[in-house]
Amino acid sequence: QVQLVESGGGLAQAGGSLRLSCAASGFTFSTVTMAWFRRAPGKEREFVGRIDWGGARTSYADSVKGRFTISRDNAKSTMYLQMNNLKPEDTAVYYCAAAVTSQFPISAGGYDFWGQGTQVTVSS
Repeated sequence: QVQLVESGGGLAQAGGSLRLSCAASGFTFSTVTMAWFRRAPGKEREFVGRIDWGGARTSYADSVKGRFTISRDNAKSTMYLQMNNLKPEDTAVYYCAAAVTSQFPISAGGYDFWGQGTQVTVSS
């Protein structure tokens, strides 16, 4: 059974940092692209960033580029999202996702499995 479990969300002040984790099980983590998406209140889900199977290739939404960093530890089947210089507009539920059947997709439709999400709230 595939499971993606996010953790590390919480409350941060503007300019602060948080680190999210996504623990995966039930599939061969080291062979798939992983990604982070987020959904802010009243808004559509949006792409945050992605990382290829080996961690050599990443890409980010313009809104988080230079502030957020995605990494992965294949030995631990875990992906991370380091979020620095947080802004109130980063407030959202953050989801991790796994693309088992697609190669490095950017759209949500390319991801087969999703976590339950973790809330990030940034105060001004």
